[in-house]
Parts: sequence; C-alpha cells; structure tokens
Amino acid sequence: MISSAILGRYANSLAEVVFEQNLEQIVTKDLETYSEIFKTVPDLLEAFDSPGIPRDAKAKLLESLIEVHPVNRITHNFLRVLLEHNRIRHFQQIYESYLDSVNEQKGIINAKISTAEPLTEVDLENLGERLSGVTGKQVNMEPRTDTDLLGGIVVQIGDTIFDGSIKTKLAELKRKLAEA
Repeated sequence: MISSAILGRYANSLAEVVFEQNLEQIVTKDLETYSEIFKTVPDLLEAFDSPGIPRDAKAKLLESLIEVHPVNRITHNFLRVLLEHNRIRHFQQIYESYLDSVNEQKGIINAKISTAEPLTEVDLENLGERLSGVTGKQVNMEPRTDTDLLGGIVVQIGDTIFDGSIKTKLAELKRKLAEA
C-alpha cells in the first residue's frame, strides 16, 4: 500500500502550480469532473491499473477520455503524470488531498460535527462563528447525526477531536468511579 504522504505530495504539488498560475478554480472543476467520471465508471481506474493492459493502450484510453471531457493543460498533464507513475488508481485520495491543500491555502478548514439530534440552522451558524473564532479560519461544517452519542457534540477538525458528548462524559465518570 502506498503511503498517504506520497499521494499528498502529488496533491500539494498540483495545488502549488494552480495557485502560481491562478488556475485553481478551473483545475478544481476539472478534477471534480474526473472524480465523478471515475466514481460513475470504476472500471476505468481498474483498466488504468491493470498490468495486463499495455502502457501505450492506457495512455490512448486517457487521451480519448480527455477528448470527450476536455480539461485545462495543467489537469491534462497531471492526469498523464498519475498514469505514468501508476498513481491514477489513487485518484480519489489525491483529489481529496488536493482539495484539503487548496482549502488550507485559502484559509478554510473542514469540521465534521456529530450530534445526537440534527442541529438547527441557527445552531450551525452559531457553531460556525465560534469555530471560526477559535481557529481563525473559515470553517466548512459537515453536520452528521449519531444516535449513539445520547447528547452533546463531537467536533473533528483534521486529526483533532473535541468531544463534548454525554456518552464520553458518562464513560469518563464510570472510569473515575471504578478507580475510587
């Protein structure tokens, strides 16, 4: 299995180039299109990854795909590099890492919000403002309902988790009582 650090290098390099050339929106849209194509037709990635298909046939397949779904030259070159280095099978991971890099450069972070009950729009707006104040960045929130929480909230930003759930508080109380 290939490390996420290696895949991240592809994503970060692309993000650097698109910002230098002021093409972030165009390339991001191109990659979004190809993400949808690869999700819709997963056999394409399997064909690109197959050792039974000659490299030149894979290159022709990619070129014909690009003819049907044209992209900017930066995106075109990026897809070719992924194919040449046998990384195109990891397209989705690289794409997601690219989006993280782009958001980081724009000062945007993603936060996964888990609650026992759905939050209202007002609650989400207030939470977004508080998280923006704490992080100093614009926050894209992904609210989710998790009935296992019983109540409270769990916020995940990157690898950091802020757990204010009743479930965790009860588990902590149980641990303290067991130690006493």
